[in-house]
Amino acid sequence: MKKWMKKAIVLLMAIGMFISSGIGIFGVSSANADETDPTLQHIKKSGQLVVGTSAEYAPYEFHKTINGQDKIIGFDMDVARTIAKHLGVKLVVQDMSFDALLGAVKTGKIDMAIAGMTSTPERKKEVNFSTPYYNDKNVILTLKQNKNKFATLQQLQNAKLGAQVSSSQASLAGDLTNKPIVSVKRVTDMVTQLSQKKVDAVVVAQTTAKSYLDQSDQFAITKAVLPIKTGNAVSVVMNKNAPVLKEKVDGILKAHVIGAPLHRWQDKAIKQMNQKESFIKQYAPYFIKGTEYSVGLAVIGVFFGIVLGVLFALMKMSSIKPLKWIAVAYIEAIRGVPLLIQVFIVYFGTQVIGIHVSSFLAGAIAIFLNSAAYVAEIIRSGIQAVPDGQTEAARSLGFTKNQTMRYMILPQAIKNILPALGNEFVTVIKEGSVVSVIGVGELTFQASVVQGASFKPFLPLVITAAIYFILTFGISRLLNLFEKKLHKSDKSFG
Repeated sequence: MKKWMKKAIVLLMAIGMFISSGIGIFGVSSANADETDPTLQHIKKSGQLVVGTSAEYAPYEFHKTINGQDKIIGFDMDVARTIAKHLGVKLVVQDMSFDALLGAVKTGKIDMAIAGMTSTPERKKEVNFSTPYYNDKNVILTLKQNKNKFATLQQLQNAKLGAQVSSSQASLAGDLTNKPIVSVKRVTDMVTQLSQKKVDAVVVAQTTAKSYLDQSDQFAITKAVLPIKTGNAVSVVMNKNAPVLKEKVDGILKAHVIGAPLHRWQDKAIKQMNQKESFIKQYAPYFIKGTEYSVGLAVIGVFFGIVLGVLFALMKMSSIKPLKWIAVAYIEAIRGVPLLIQVFIVYFGTQVIGIHVSSFLAGAIAIFLNSAAYVAEIIRSGIQAVPDGQTEAARSLGFTKNQTMRYMILPQAIKNILPALGNEFVTVIKEGSVVSVIGVGELTFQASVVQGASFKPFLPLVITAAIYFILTFGISRLLNLFEKKLHKSDKSFG
């Protein structure tokens, strides 16, 4: 081997050892690489820790009006504040449906989830779990008169059990009974079904079960001893690409959370949970806020839906085939997919492609994209309902095709389709409840918040239904009056 080749090899080996030793020519060390990860970098850069939760799980996390302001409190939130404090960043809490939390962690919509969540083999394949900071065993909650009826595992085999969807309790319930289990999104809905005797019993964490016992004497915890594997070891949930963050969180939990601090926070949360105030005084702001969000979403949805709907209606009626094909494909695709799926696609899909949008904006976008497809068909039918003679008359007066559509056809079509557009507005108000799954604080979402905070599963639903009725009935009456005026103007013109 030639001398220059030997020298080159030795030089390359030296450079390799130099870089691997952590003092590389660019000043980047292996030690530094091990001190961070993508999620931790994002947290440090933004200066805030975005924690996702499902605040209807008292005393873990729940809403409470404190000094006139809505706050998410509970001992899980004390855990979140402690982690944020020791990471040196500001805490931002995002409330959403429990079954949306894992998706939000995976796509980076949130930095971590703290919601009384336990580790399972299936979940561990998708996300990282911290060291457990609390072990809360599962119990069977039932009506007091059925306490002895479901006191053994054998008796539970013939019971109709309920559990929160996507939870470890749901998996356990399936093992305990021979009957199909009832899975619902919210713990409050599950307890409502129990109180209405729709299910015989529910599988729930002991701490939460005791919270309901403190609020009502109609429930009881049975003596059924559940299998050892059902221990509820609660952990912080993080992205798979966050090993360094996990290590730091584990250290914070061990040093500042587990043990006496957590017990102190639990006592505080239970005390706050049991504070009694007037229902109206305590929860009226939630219903007002939810109504504002619902109406706001409907206005945004219909307004931009009309703008986009007009465009797609004209494209569908166009003689240019590519435009027509695009419009037909959009309308059929949107009308063929449930709005709930579209909400998730917009919320998580935008994050996947690197665009971060808030839950409200994602919900508004999904609603107006959905509304546009229906409005397009309403407008198209309204345009086609205008007699062909109107077009011929306009063209004979020298109007171009575009001028005819703009000044002659569309004004008449809009007059004909206003009632249908009004109905679309009413529909959007009600369908807007779907966006509650991603944490948009519209009326249905606020109802669930009140359910979880007040432990009154039925009353918030009645109030919410009444508000929806007032909104939709009032809008319908206004539309009818407006339609009558239009008919009067037609008659007077005739």
